[in-house]
Amino acid sequence: MAWMDLHCGPMALGILAGVGCGFCFGWHLRGRLIKPIQGVISTCGEGEPYTNQTSVIGENGEFKMILIVRSDLKMGKGKVAAQCSHAAVSAYKQVQHRNPDLLKQWECYGQPKVVVKVPNEDSLLELLCHAKEVGLPVSLIQDAGRTQIAPGSRTVLGVGPGPADLVDSVTGHLRLY
Repeated sequence: MAWMDLHCGPMALGILAGVGCGFCFGWHLRGRLIKPIQGVISTCGEGEPYTNQTSVIGENGEFKMILIVRSDLKMGKGKVAAQCSHAAVSAYKQVQHRNPDLLKQWECYGQPKVVVKVPNEDSLLELLCHAKEVGLPVSLIQDAGRTQIAPGSRTVLGVGPGPADLVDSVTGHLRLY
Protein backbone atom coordinates (compact mmCIF):
# COMPACT_ATOMS: atom_id res chain seq x y z
CA MET A 1 0.00 0.00 0.00
CA ALA A 2 2.89 2.34 0.72
CA TRP A 3 4.06 1.85 -2.86
CA MET A 4 0.61 2.90 -4.15
CA ASP A 5 0.57 6.00 -2.01
CA LEU A 6 3.96 7.06 -3.23
CA HIS A 7 3.57 6.39 -6.96
CA CYS A 8 -0.14 6.49 -7.86
CA GLY A 9 -1.92 8.80 -5.53
CA PRO A 10 -5.52 8.56 -4.38
CA MET A 11 -6.97 9.68 -7.72
CA ALA A 12 -5.30 6.90 -9.70
CA LEU A 13 -6.42 4.36 -7.11
CA GLY A 14 -10.02 5.55 -7.45
CA ILE A 15 -9.89 5.31 -11.25
CA LEU A 16 -8.43 1.83 -11.09
CA ALA A 17 -11.08 0.72 -8.59
CA GLY A 18 -13.86 2.23 -10.74
CA VAL A 19 -12.66 0.52 -13.91
CA GLY A 20 -12.40 -2.81 -12.08
CA CYS A 21 -15.89 -2.48 -10.60
CA GLY A 22 -17.34 -1.42 -13.95
CA PHE A 23 -15.76 -4.40 -15.68
CA CYS A 24 -17.12 -6.84 -13.08
CA PHE A 25 -20.59 -5.24 -13.12
CA GLY A 26 -20.72 -5.33 -16.93
CA TRP A 27 -19.60 -8.95 -17.04
CA HIS A 28 -22.33 -9.85 -14.54
CA LEU A 29 -25.07 -8.03 -16.52
CA ARG A 30 -23.93 -9.56 -19.80
CA GLY A 31 -24.50 -13.03 -18.39
CA ARG A 32 -27.96 -12.15 -17.09
CA LEU A 33 -29.36 -9.94 -19.85
CA ILE A 34 -27.84 -11.30 -23.04
CA LYS A 35 -28.66 -14.93 -23.70
CA PRO A 36 -26.15 -16.71 -25.92
CA ILE A 37 -27.59 -17.55 -29.34
CA GLN A 38 -26.24 -20.78 -30.74
CA GLY A 39 -26.82 -22.00 -34.28
CA VAL A 40 -28.54 -18.89 -35.63
CA ILE A 41 -28.43 -18.97 -39.41
CA SER A 42 -30.85 -16.25 -40.44
CA THR A 43 -33.88 -14.23 -39.46
CA CYS A 44 -37.32 -14.39 -41.01
CA GLY A 45 -40.44 -12.33 -40.80
CA GLU A 46 -40.35 -9.92 -37.90
CA GLY A 47 -36.72 -10.55 -37.04
CA GLU A 48 -37.43 -13.82 -35.22
CA PRO A 49 -34.34 -15.98 -35.39
CA TYR A 50 -34.57 -19.62 -36.33
CA THR A 51 -31.84 -22.07 -35.55
CA ASN A 52 -30.40 -25.15 -37.12
CA GLN A 53 -30.98 -26.97 -33.82
CA THR A 54 -34.75 -26.84 -34.22
CA SER A 55 -36.12 -28.09 -37.51
CA VAL A 56 -38.24 -25.11 -38.46
CA ILE A 57 -37.38 -24.74 -42.13
CA GLY A 58 -40.02 -26.09 -44.44
CA GLU A 59 -41.99 -28.02 -41.83
CA ASN A 60 -44.94 -25.68 -41.65
CA GLY A 61 -45.37 -25.80 -45.41
CA GLU A 62 -47.03 -22.42 -45.51
CA PHE A 63 -45.50 -21.56 -48.89
CA LYS A 64 -44.38 -23.83 -51.69
CA MET A 65 -43.72 -24.31 -55.36
CA ILE A 66 -44.97 -27.24 -57.40
CA LEU A 67 -43.20 -28.45 -60.53
CA ILE A 68 -45.51 -30.46 -62.80
CA VAL A 69 -43.83 -32.83 -65.28
CA ARG A 70 -45.46 -34.41 -68.31
CA SER A 71 -45.00 -38.16 -68.02
CA ASP A 72 -45.98 -38.92 -71.63
CA LEU A 73 -42.75 -37.42 -72.97
CA LYS A 74 -40.65 -40.17 -71.35
CA MET A 75 -37.82 -37.77 -70.53
CA GLY A 76 -34.71 -39.13 -68.84
CA LYS A 77 -33.98 -38.23 -65.22
CA GLY A 78 -31.38 -35.64 -66.17
CA LYS A 79 -33.72 -34.04 -68.69
CA VAL A 80 -36.50 -33.83 -66.10
CA ALA A 81 -34.08 -32.31 -63.60
CA ALA A 82 -32.97 -29.69 -66.13
CA GLN A 83 -36.54 -28.81 -67.13
CA CYS A 84 -37.63 -28.54 -63.47
CA SER A 85 -34.64 -26.29 -62.82
CA HIS A 86 -35.68 -24.05 -65.70
CA ALA A 87 -39.20 -23.81 -64.27
CA ALA A 88 -37.97 -23.08 -60.74
CA VAL A 89 -35.59 -20.33 -61.86
CA SER A 90 -38.21 -18.80 -64.14
CA ALA A 91 -40.81 -18.78 -61.36
CA TYR A 92 -38.29 -17.30 -58.92
CA LYS A 93 -37.44 -14.45 -61.30
CA GLN A 94 -41.10 -13.76 -61.96
CA VAL A 95 -42.00 -13.52 -58.28
CA GLN A 96 -38.84 -11.55 -57.52
CA HIS A 97 -40.14 -8.74 -59.74
CA ARG A 98 -43.86 -9.00 -58.98
CA ASN A 99 -44.04 -9.89 -55.29
CA PRO A 100 -40.71 -9.76 -53.39
CA ASP A 101 -42.48 -10.05 -50.02
CA LEU A 102 -44.01 -13.38 -51.02
CA LEU A 103 -40.61 -14.54 -52.24
CA LYS A 104 -39.04 -13.65 -48.88
CA GLN A 105 -41.68 -15.65 -47.02
CA TRP A 106 -41.13 -18.67 -49.29
CA GLU A 107 -37.37 -18.40 -48.75
CA CYS A 108 -37.86 -18.27 -44.98
CA TYR A 109 -39.75 -21.56 -45.10
CA GLY A 110 -36.87 -23.30 -46.89
CA GLN A 111 -38.07 -22.79 -50.48
CA PRO A 112 -40.12 -26.03 -50.53
CA LYS A 113 -40.54 -27.52 -53.98
CA VAL A 114 -42.48 -30.65 -54.90
CA VAL A 115 -42.33 -32.48 -58.25
CA VAL A 116 -45.52 -34.12 -59.46
CA LYS A 117 -46.69 -35.57 -62.78
CA VAL A 118 -49.51 -35.30 -65.26
CA PRO A 119 -50.26 -37.76 -68.08
CA ASN A 120 -50.28 -35.33 -71.02
CA GLU A 121 -50.10 -31.79 -72.37
CA ASP A 122 -53.85 -31.16 -72.07
CA SER A 123 -53.71 -31.84 -68.33
CA LEU A 124 -50.73 -29.52 -68.03
CA LEU A 125 -52.55 -26.70 -69.82
CA GLU A 126 -55.70 -27.16 -67.69
CA LEU A 127 -53.58 -26.71 -64.57
CA LEU A 128 -51.95 -23.65 -66.11
CA CYS A 129 -55.37 -22.04 -66.59
CA HIS A 130 -56.58 -22.99 -63.11
CA ALA A 131 -53.43 -21.60 -61.46
CA LYS A 132 -53.78 -18.33 -63.38
CA GLU A 133 -57.45 -18.07 -62.37
CA VAL A 134 -56.62 -18.23 -58.66
CA GLY A 135 -53.76 -15.73 -59.09
CA LEU A 136 -50.73 -17.98 -58.66
CA PRO A 137 -47.50 -17.33 -60.54
CA VAL A 138 -46.95 -19.86 -63.33
CA SER A 139 -43.96 -20.77 -65.44
CA LEU A 140 -44.47 -22.97 -68.50
CA ILE A 141 -41.27 -24.43 -69.96
CA GLN A 142 -40.92 -25.27 -73.63
CA ASP A 143 -37.95 -27.35 -74.67
CA ALA A 144 -35.50 -26.14 -77.30
CA GLY A 145 -35.38 -29.64 -78.82
CA ARG A 146 -31.62 -30.11 -78.80
CA THR A 147 -31.58 -33.49 -77.08
CA GLN A 148 -34.40 -35.90 -76.26
CA ILE A 149 -37.68 -34.33 -77.36
CA ALA A 150 -39.18 -32.27 -80.15
CA PRO A 151 -38.59 -28.48 -80.21
CA GLY A 152 -41.36 -26.48 -78.57
CA SER A 153 -42.60 -29.37 -76.43
CA ARG A 154 -44.17 -28.13 -73.21
CA THR A 155 -42.34 -30.12 -70.59
CA VAL A 156 -42.85 -28.65 -67.10
CA LEU A 157 -45.21 -26.21 -65.45
CA GLY A 158 -44.07 -24.38 -62.34
CA VAL A 159 -46.87 -23.25 -60.03
CA GLY A 160 -45.93 -20.85 -57.26
CA PRO A 161 -44.25 -20.06 -55.07
CA GLY A 162 -47.41 -19.26 -53.22
CA PRO A 163 -49.47 -20.02 -50.14
CA ALA A 164 -49.57 -23.79 -49.68
CA ASP A 165 -53.35 -23.99 -49.37
CA LEU A 166 -53.84 -22.07 -52.61
CA VAL A 167 -51.21 -24.12 -54.45
CA ASP A 168 -52.80 -27.32 -53.11
CA SER A 169 -56.21 -26.22 -54.38
CA VAL A 170 -54.73 -26.42 -57.89
CA THR A 171 -52.25 -29.29 -57.61
CA GLY A 172 -53.17 -31.24 -54.48
CA HIS A 173 -54.69 -34.14 -56.43
CA LEU A 174 -51.54 -34.87 -58.44
CA ARG A 175 -49.22 -37.80 -57.73
CA LEU A 176 -45.51 -37.42 -56.98
CA TYR A 177 -43.17 -37.84 -59.92
